[in-house]
Amino acid sequence: MSDLQIYITIALFAGVILAIAFNVVDMTLAVMLGAGILMALGILTQEDILNSLRTSEGMLELLFGGMVVARTLKPTGIFEHVGVRFLRATRGSGKRFLLLLIALVAPICAFLPNATTVILVAPIIIRVAIALEVDFVGPMVLTAIISNSAGMLTLVGDPATFLVGSSIGMTFTQYLHKASLGGLLAILVVIPLLPKVMPEVWNVQRTLPADLRPEPLARPGLCAAAFAVLALMIAMFVFGEDLPSHVVPPAVAIIAAALALLVIFSAKVEPLDNVLKDVDWKTLIFLLCIFWLVEAVIKTGIIQTLSQQIYAGFGTRLMPVAMVMLAGIALASSVLANTPVVAASILLIKGYLVIAEIVPDQALAATFTAWPDATLPVFIAMMFGATLGGNSTLIGAAANVVSAGICAANGKPVTFLRFLRYGVPITACQLAVSALYVLVMFRLAS
Repeated sequence: MSDLQIYITIALFAGVILAIAFNVVDMTLAVMLGAGILMALGILTQEDILNSLRTSEGMLELLFGGMVVARTLKPTGIFEHVGVRFLRATRGSGKRFLLLLIALVAPICAFLPNATTVILVAPIIIRVAIALEVDFVGPMVLTAIISNSAGMLTLVGDPATFLVGSSIGMTFTQYLHKASLGGLLAILVVIPLLPKVMPEVWNVQRTLPADLRPEPLARPGLCAAAFAVLALMIAMFVFGEDLPSHVVPPAVAIIAAALALLVIFSAKVEPLDNVLKDVDWKTLIFLLCIFWLVEAVIKTGIIQTLSQQIYAGFGTRLMPVAMVMLAGIALASSVLANTPVVAASILLIKGYLVIAEIVPDQALAATFTAWPDATLPVFIAMMFGATLGGNSTLIGAAANVVSAGICAANGKPVTFLRFLRYGVPITACQLAVSALYVLVMFRLAS
């Protein structure tokens, strides 16, 4: 790549981010225009696009599959049924509403991708917020933040954790032993912040109707079948990689989507076209184009230069490298979608470890899994930085984009600055707790 092409790529990349941050154009349109210009100039080639797809396809499959499975539940009436029960459980208290929201979202995100969870619970959250006469934007932003944070409970809960974990050969069970506690701490630290961050919801107290009763499920048989598919999906996430066929999470998501569509087709409650139309294609296109832009940035050689600079600055001292990666990736994820950021960061850290001669050159291959135990806290710091850093801004994570889209579809657009008001203080506290967790990991490993 020539110097002129490098300058064009970096300038265009920065322009796209600024256009999104200041709401100049729709964010999906912004990234499509950016990628299109790079293609027209020959900077982003067909080979680059194919390389990007190899990195992004697993995450996109997880999101697509989760969206289809979640959509299958819509005609069952389960959202209306659970919404009334959830509302009764709040007893009209905004405080209980927010605490129950966390209790509802976090366990689901242990096994389902975070954006999928937002889609699943959004109808319930919005229904309850309207009944309590509070603006549902704050609770929906909290839903995205908790779903991102709880995504660190398991390997498949967040695209960033899946990308890092799969790149080093970490299994679902290994992740539970090494990183899940960090995800739990990231959730718990949010609770004491809620009275300060969302006082307009926390301090609400309403009187609920005395005769509030949930309606019976519209289609109990369909509901049972849809939940059976969901249960199978979760079971396969947990045990699929241990099967002789070694079914990885993205494949599980596609299998579950196919079964969910089969359930809808067999029940004949609505055309399959309706289900597929309701898939959030806009979010999927946004993430795909972001990956293309990041691929172009990688071509500039910035990643290789940063790897060399990290080695020049820290040598083989992994603890400060982990802290720098935690903070640096968190900052990058706050202005970019965290998934492509972590995809680039994996190359950065692997390059550094090779330069530092901590691992052999073969470590740059996708099939390498013999990572020394001392390097594991660095990769976990990357997971935490990418996942939690994405909580701070509207475009930081897929769940944020999905949440904002749902709010807009219900008549309440979410601005970049409004999301910042909730996201920045929560993210700062979560990153502090995560840094302590990574430091403890180093102490235990030494």
